[in-house]
Amino acid sequence: MAARINHKLSKIAAFNSNHNEEIYYLAKSAIADIKSATLEIVSLQDLGQQLYTHGDLKRAYSYLAIALDNSVKCHAVMRMLQTSQALPVIQQAHSETINKSQKRLYTAVITMAALVIILITITLLFRIELIKKKRLEKHLRKANIIKEMYMSQFLHLSTIYMNKLNQFCKIASRKISTGRVDELYQMTRSGRFVEDQIQEFYTTFDQAFLHIYPTFPSDVNNLLKPEEKITLTNNELLNTDLRILAFIRLGVEESPRIAQALNYSVHTIYSYRNRLKNRAINRDTFEQDILNIGKS
Repeated sequence: MAARINHKLSKIAAFNSNHNEEIYYLAKSAIADIKSATLEIVSLQDLGQQLYTHGDLKRAYSYLAIALDNSVKCHAVMRMLQTSQALPVIQQAHSETINKSQKRLYTAVITMAALVIILITITLLFRIELIKKKRLEKHLRKANIIKEMYMSQFLHLSTIYMNKLNQFCKIASRKISTGRVDELYQMTRSGRFVEDQIQEFYTTFDQAFLHIYPTFPSDVNNLLKPEEKITLTNNELLNTDLRILAFIRLGVEESPRIAQALNYSVHTIYSYRNRLKNRAINRDTFEQDILNIGKS
């Protein structure tokens, strides 16, 4: 009785276009039929069709499948025909919905995979940049240390030559004041004084440069042919070849400036540089290779 009453109320609601109440009474009618174990139920079939029109394909297909099964069991031919006509349409719509859900799932999975790959790539790039930054910081710290060494050695050389100049002025003043001008003349004419100062400059320069680039002689030999390597005597820190290359490494690449610093003629410096290039493994890049010593 309850099932029939609720089914009639659903028809009234449908007539009044109140679809929510229609579904409500159909549900109550179907529940009443199920509780009373009535197989000849129309409410469940109507409920399935109404849910289909409202887009609830999963429940619509489930209810109609049960309604069809009950129709077969109770031999309700008309209801079997009605349900069997609606069921394939709902089944197809349900399958399409499942396929769309699967496509959305696949799209979401692919999108997530792409995002993970992008995230990993960004992380790797960030890590590479971080490593580069650390290397650059290390290089800058090393460069700053070398600059400090440059300044320290420059000040040391300047102090030495200021002291030498003061000593020479005192000697010259003393000799002039005591009338020993000839001795002063002989001292400057012989060139011995200048030669001693040059040798002292070489020694001081060699020590200062090797303090900054201690492996410079072996680094240079690595750039020369095996039979052309530079050999130093026991008392030598650097020789003329290495001093010229040392000035190039310090950024003094102009031959006139090197000649002035080492007290050679410009022609002599050109000759030395050309011979050194001919001794190199790679002549064209030799001086650039010298500039790169100590940078790595």
